[in-house]
Amino acid sequence: MAVGVVLGALTIGSLYTIKELFLVVVVAAVGVGVLELIKALRTRDIKVPAVPVLVGLVGMQAGAYFGGPVWLIAAFAVFAFVLLIWRMFSDGTEGYVRDATASVFTLFYPAMLSAFVALMLTESDGHHRVLIFVAVTVASDIGGYIAGVLFGRHRMTVISPKKTWEGLAGSIIACTAVGAWLVVWLLGGDIWQGALIGALAALLATVGDLIESMIKRDLGIKDLGTILPGHGGLMDRLDSLVTTLVPAWLLMTLFF
Repeated sequence: MAVGVVLGALTIGSLYTIKELFLVVVVAAVGVGVLELIKALRTRDIKVPAVPVLVGLVGMQAGAYFGGPVWLIAAFAVFAFVLLIWRMFSDGTEGYVRDATASVFTLFYPAMLSAFVALMLTESDGHHRVLIFVAVTVASDIGGYIAGVLFGRHRMTVISPKKTWEGLAGSIIACTAVGAWLVVWLLGGDIWQGALIGALAALLATVGDLIESMIKRDLGIKDLGTILPGHGGLMDRLDSLVTTLVPAWLLMTLFF
């Protein structure tokens, strides 16, 4: 809980002071997450070069913030080719497809997905949009945890044994309520718009958790990192955020 409060204060404090400062916080957090993922992949001898992925992360954030979606897509394409060429001259032909595929995957997840935060921030009310996106995703974790502990009886999937259908219901209820409240209060939208954003966030945040669980099970590790006491690594916090971000950006763009 203490770690969550500190992260929340850092997020809100930078978000509502200088937008560019918040982007620096995002790049730093996602950069650590990228390094955690690269280190985890190496446990299976999958080699992803850190330098071009991190440079690509910065390039995609800058492209999205200063140029918009087209520049974001262009930056992703450019750095994907850079990674393919980089691997060509680094470790020979054996394992090229495996390493190149993992490299482009890492450039996409979480680096490219996180750049949609920059797209949100370009709007005049971008700080409110980002807060709503973060809040509904956090509400998913909190609602799911509370409902799962108190009422969880029916396991959802073997991928993550602690997830239950009751926990998913708690996530949906919490996200829907928080989304409806914040969209009306901060953006002047309708209740149904906020409720839809919240409900979709609950489903996608759960999918994000399951995707990371699949990655960890495949690699045979418990957590991708240990930097956050009681939480694991930064990727263990970013997993649900990056999968929720793009749909949240899209819906808020369409509605407002």
